[in-house]
Amino acid sequence: MGVIQVSVQRPQRWDTPFAPEMTEADVARLLAVAPFSQMQESAFTKSTPLRGILKNDCRMGVYEPGDILIRQGDYGNSAFLILEGSALVSLSGLPEEILGRKPVSKKSWLESLALGWKNSRFAESRSAPASQPGSTGQRKHGDQTRIFIQDIPGVLDPDDTLRMTAGQLFGELAALTRTPRSATVLADTRCVVLEMRWQGFRDLLKRDPALRKHVDDLYRLHSLRGHLEQIPVLAGLPDDTLDKLVVATRFSTLGNFEWTHTFKKLDRDDVARRIDAEPVIAGQGAPAEEFILIRNGFARVSRKYGDGEQTIAYLGKGQTFGLREIAHNWRSPRQHGYLLTLRAVGYVDLLRIPAKVVQELVLPHLSEDQLPPPLPEPSTQDTAAVPKKPERRLARREPEIETGLLEFLVEHRFINGTQAMLIDLDRCTRCDDCVRACAATHDNNPRFLRQGPQHENWMVAGACMHCVDPVCMIGCPTGAIGRDQVTGHVVIHDQTCIGCGVCSASCPYQNIRLVEIRDGKGRPLVDSETGRPIQKATKCDFCIEQQGGPACQRACPHDALTRVDLTTPQTLYQLTQQ
Repeated sequence: MGVIQVSVQRPQRWDTPFAPEMTEADVARLLAVAPFSQMQESAFTKSTPLRGILKNDCRMGVYEPGDILIRQGDYGNSAFLILEGSALVSLSGLPEEILGRKPVSKKSWLESLALGWKNSRFAESRSAPASQPGSTGQRKHGDQTRIFIQDIPGVLDPDDTLRMTAGQLFGELAALTRTPRSATVLADTRCVVLEMRWQGFRDLLKRDPALRKHVDDLYRLHSLRGHLEQIPVLAGLPDDTLDKLVVATRFSTLGNFEWTHTFKKLDRDDVARRIDAEPVIAGQGAPAEEFILIRNGFARVSRKYGDGEQTIAYLGKGQTFGLREIAHNWRSPRQHGYLLTLRAVGYVDLLRIPAKVVQELVLPHLSEDQLPPPLPEPSTQDTAAVPKKPERRLARREPEIETGLLEFLVEHRFINGTQAMLIDLDRCTRCDDCVRACAATHDNNPRFLRQGPQHENWMVAGACMHCVDPVCMIGCPTGAIGRDQVTGHVVIHDQTCIGCGVCSASCPYQNIRLVEIRDGKGRPLVDSETGRPIQKATKCDFCIEQQGGPACQRACPHDALTRVDLTTPQTLYQLTQQ
């Protein structure tokens, strides 16, 4: 007896538009204003025409005075363009209670227990499409509920705000770099704002060089000062000094924004070739001519060791390189080059400040306690000599992890993970309680594999790590995969997933899988045109709706499984000391 199949139409990119209420008249209105009026429709492809992007990847909203458009700290998936009116940017931020943050909706304990008897008997069955969660707030606007601030003058200091008017773009950096919003923006007057989900905005940038240049200019103009002020040694500098630093700072990027493709090729090479393939930002022994700040991404700190390189540490967002050498050279006539090498791991955004500028504008403002300790005087035989036992604290003042484990994490790029699943193989009995618990929580299909790369007794299992830099989001054509705005966890919206497999192919760790789905009676769903099975992307969602957190971790009877933030060594160091 053959398997009964259900024939359905395969989902397409724009089956679920950003705003179903967008009309052709709205599109015509947009095409009459900049920057869209200056775009060439012939530069766009037939599959993603300009008009299609504006109608399906955009939505227009009318905001009343006080309505919050974006909130500082939220993860952004869209960019905004003011069409009419004006908005205010809060430069120093607003209290959480004013922002109206709402906790992630969790299942009750009873609802969690009910999964045991409510789950379908068939893996990955689908019921009626779930509605997309709306935003939170205090004022109704159509089917949305918005947060608004009633007394703007009482909450915002006029000297601590920036006014934006029609034609200005904002929110694009967070949308494109997959980072939290850096400021809160609220309507100053009644304003009309165009919101563009980042997949469509990305296509606009790809096809229009003028818009791309405009975004680059905004990036340099509005971001540099904020990033500089986040660096501890620069935070207390006078305003005029910071202004001079902004002028002197050079922005640069190394590596490929879609670094996963190169990584997968290099992953088959030996460690030495992988390290050699990483672009050098600053080389050991080279003159210490720049103070380097990591804006986004990761960098490897290493030293020469025999014929190769030994990893000392890794640096992430907000960390710096080269200050100790620059400070030493400022205080001593005997000059030091960089003691270590800094290399780009994947894709890295950098801010570079010339050493002479740092010595002139920054170091005189620092107290003796704020200045890094002096370096040992270099040998007269080798001015770039490196101590036999270099201090890892030169790069990062964190507890030391065993060198082999550190190199394992960097080589596999697990340093990208904020919630990596680590299994202590000395404790794990292979009972598979973790796998069964995951299956019971997710459509009778576990969302991870209890296998993966190993270092000694530690294994990094095949579960979504909810990365700092989730490259899986880059190519998603519908926006089905994105960050939860509150927790930052990477989740897949099943309703808009078309099963194209782009996210699965992009994930550097093979932690996203495509599954064939069924209806409530267990019948496979197939494409009505091709007869092929309908697939959906699935992965670990960190049990975002469960009261007790990840079911896998709660189910382990031997405490062998834990979720660890590998972006900083602190947690891992504590774990390895137990």
